[in-house]
Amino acid sequence: MVSPNSKSYFREVDKSHRKYTSALKRARSRQSVMNLYWHHKRQHEALLRKHLKDEMVEIVQIKKKFK
Repeated sequence: MVSPNSKSYFREVDKSHRKYTSALKRARSRQSVMNLYWHHKRQHEALLRKHLKDEMVEIVQIKKKFK
């Protein structure tokens, strides 16, 4: 099931990847490539944490219906 929350997450991930790949093409050194990677990784982890937190809120609301 793809919720509106998931669609937003996938849009943000896609936008992040587009920025990352375009920045990689412009990179001029090995260090700048690694810096781009670490920045992209942190951004990805933050997006995933937010997405999972939002999904947990949805789960809690659904569980409340069964009580």
